[in-house]
Amino acid sequence: MSKTSVIGPANLGTSLQSFICTDELQPGAQPSYEMCKVIFEYHPLGAKIARFPIKLALSQAREISITGGPEQDLKEAFEKEWKALEVKKHILNVKTMSRVYGISSVCLMANGIDPMEPLPYDRLAELAISFNILDALNTAGSLVLNQDPNSVDFQKVDGIAIAGTAYHRSRAHVVMHGDPIYISYTPSAYGFTGRSVYQPCLYPLKSFISSMVTDDMVVKKAGLLVVMMQTVSSAVDWIAEKFGSIKRNLLKEAETENVLQVGEKDKVETLNMQNLDGAFGNSRRNILENIASGDDMPAVMLNNETFAHAFSTGSEDAKYVAHYIDDKREEMESLFAWFDLIVMHRAWNKQFYKSLQAKFPEQYGGVDYTTFFYEAKNSFKTKWPNLLTEPDSEKAKKHDFLMRSTLAAAEVIMPACDQPNKATVVEWVQSVINEQKEFFPAELHLEIADIATYEPPTQMTEPGEPKATPYSHADSSDRWPHVVAEIRKLPARP
Repeated sequence: MSKTSVIGPANLGTSLQSFICTDELQPGAQPSYEMCKVIFEYHPLGAKIARFPIKLALSQAREISITGGPEQDLKEAFEKEWKALEVKKHILNVKTMSRVYGISSVCLMANGIDPMEPLPYDRLAELAISFNILDALNTAGSLVLNQDPNSVDFQKVDGIAIAGTAYHRSRAHVVMHGDPIYISYTPSAYGFTGRSVYQPCLYPLKSFISSMVTDDMVVKKAGLLVVMMQTVSSAVDWIAEKFGSIKRNLLKEAETENVLQVGEKDKVETLNMQNLDGAFGNSRRNILENIASGDDMPAVMLNNETFAHAFSTGSEDAKYVAHYIDDKREEMESLFAWFDLIVMHRAWNKQFYKSLQAKFPEQYGGVDYTTFFYEAKNSFKTKWPNLLTEPDSEKAKKHDFLMRSTLAAAEVIMPACDQPNKATVVEWVQSVINEQKEFFPAELHLEIADIATYEPPTQMTEPGEPKATPYSHADSSDRWPHVVAEIRKLPARP
């Protein structure tokens, strides 16, 4: 096993200045727990590298669908409890800590329940609970991970212990940044676990601090004025010195809208830093790209460039960022599932079910609570919205094409159908319209059963040969009067 140097408390202080000055920090060095904490707290990019990707991933709420019950009531109860427990904040914190140290945990705390007892899901709604976010030091010694390849729990989390107190596996969820590597010890995580996000880019993080020092020097020297004055003979040294001092003071105090007179051969200039921008600017960009490559992060996320225009136009940079954020969302699926189950048991409790039985007696009058809960739980689906947003003009074009295609297809199919199947086609058109909530805020509700039994007084006229395709704009515009005429034949709603 190869040896690697570790930057720890023995050779590094707890300030960012010590981090800058240490000569032992070389490429390939591993950060200790203290080093990761220093970077996260004090480095200008420390919090951004660890926290910003997760914040961006959580910037959009998941789209929830629950088909096994009254969807609106179930969604409202779930989202209300989700916000009350501040789950989004806990997910952000535990994922951030896992990126900082390589591993972190979230633990459910409840008074009156022994930590080694399984989580009592049936009593969750009655308990006062809270969530604790634990970093690598809080769980040190319990998350080393077994390195025996013949063991069942080889490189797997078997449970956590906090200050010598063991917790049941259902009470906590462990998050690692990266998968464990065999007999590769991570100092920042105190175990053979994941790695800190700072580990691959530790040396460029030091270089970035050096670039900040250069920025400070340039700012200080940018206001320096260089005065080239003609020297005089030694016979009048004292007088010339006094006169020169007066001229320098006048130059120092001069500002906009003043007039300053200098000698014919005197020159006043600033330091020439024209060549600095090219070399220093390229070096700084390379440092940022090296830091970003440590986590396979798009460099645009560290360059403080805006995403608003890029996400709406679908540029290549925006697509790269979107793929990166999709990966982070996928990494959080198990964490979301752990929280989802807790929120479900608290939101859809027995008291809530009694209110549903009173509201929907025909649907739930003879259904027991357990059956109701697992029907709702098993039909609980979530989907992340697309990070790339389309401009309104593109949405309008797609909507126009969808509606024209839907109506053209219905017009071609309906003449060949009997009345029940015509009602099915109408129901399909209605569902397509109701899905376009952005363009049709109010939903359309037709009496499909009445349409299925309706007998029209005259047979619908068979459509002629289409001019082009059923989806062309010119063709569908000519058919509108025919479609409107058929709709008017439908019975009025009582």
